[in-house]
Amino acid sequence: MYSSNRHLFLETLILRPVVVLLCGALASVATASSLLQGTVALADTRHAVSFGERPSGSAANQKLRDWIVSELKPKGAEVSLDSFVGRTPEGPVPMANVIAKFPGSSGKAIAISGHFDTKKIAGVHFLGANDAGSSTGFLLEFAQVLSKVKHRDDIYLVFFDGEEAVGEWTDSDSCYGSRHLAAKWLADGTLSHLVALINVDMIGDKDLDVLNDANSAAALREMVQRAAAKLGYTKYFRQDPGAIDDDHRPFAEVGVNVLDLIDFDYGPNQAYWHTAMDTMDKLSAQSLQIVGDVVLEVTKELDGK
Repeated sequence: MYSSNRHLFLETLILRPVVVLLCGALASVATASSLLQGTVALADTRHAVSFGERPSGSAANQKLRDWIVSELKPKGAEVSLDSFVGRTPEGPVPMANVIAKFPGSSGKAIAISGHFDTKKIAGVHFLGANDAGSSTGFLLEFAQVLSKVKHRDDIYLVFFDGEEAVGEWTDSDSCYGSRHLAAKWLADGTLSHLVALINVDMIGDKDLDVLNDANSAAALREMVQRAAAKLGYTKYFRQDPGAIDDDHRPFAEVGVNVLDLIDFDYGPNQAYWHTAMDTMDKLSAQSLQIVGDVVLEVTKELDGK
C-alpha cells in the first residue's frame, strides 16, 4: 500500500480493507459477530507469520498459499487458484491469488479481500506480522464464520498475491494480484454482480487507528462511520480523510464500489512499517475483533440494497 502524498499524510498522522450477510435466519449482527473470534484470527495470523518471509514467488509464499487452501476447503468453500505471472522490474514472477467462494442465491456478490505476500527488503528480516499476516488471519477466521451462516449473495474471500512492490511503489510495480483479478473478473462478467469489494490491510495494530480512505466509495465510508458509532468503536476510526493506494484501486478503476480498511499509522513515526519491527507483539486480538465487527455491520447494511 502507498499513500499518494505520504510525507504530508504521515505528518498529519503524527500530529494529531471477509463478509457475512445477515438475512432471515440471522436476526442481528451480534449473532454473527459472536461467531467471529479475534483470538482465532490472531492465532491464524501467528501461523501465517511462522512461514517466515513470504514474498511473491518464494517457497515460503507457496507453502503459505497451500496452507490457506487446506484451511479453506473443510469450511465448504469453492476454492480456486488464480495463477498468473507478474511482470516485475526484476523479471517474471509466478503468483497466484486464492479465491474462496461461498455461494448464495441472489445473483449478487460481495468480495472481501486482503493480501498474503510480504515485501522483500534487502538486508531486513521482514516477517510482516501486520503487513500482511493480519489480513491473512482475518480472512481465514471470516471463512469460519461463513461456514456457519446463511447468506443470500455469493461471498468471495480473496487472498491477493503480489500486493507489494518489488522495487519502489508505482502503478505498474504494485497490486499485481488485484490488477490481474480485476481484469479477469471484468472479462468474465463477475464484476457486474459485485455489490462491493471490501479490502482489509494492516488491521492488527494494537494501537488501532483505521484510515478514512478518500479513494474509497463515499457511501461505504459513511457506513463504516455509522457502524463504528453503533458499536462504540468510533475512536478507532479516523474522521479526517487521507488517501491510500492499495488493492482496492484496480477495482475502483473499473467501476466497483470499494472500501479499504487500513491502519497506516503503525508505530511511532510509522517506525514498524516495512521494518524488522513488524512482529506479532505489535498486534492484538481486540483490533482484529473490532474490524471484524464493523465489517459485519457494514455488510448487514449492504444486504438488500
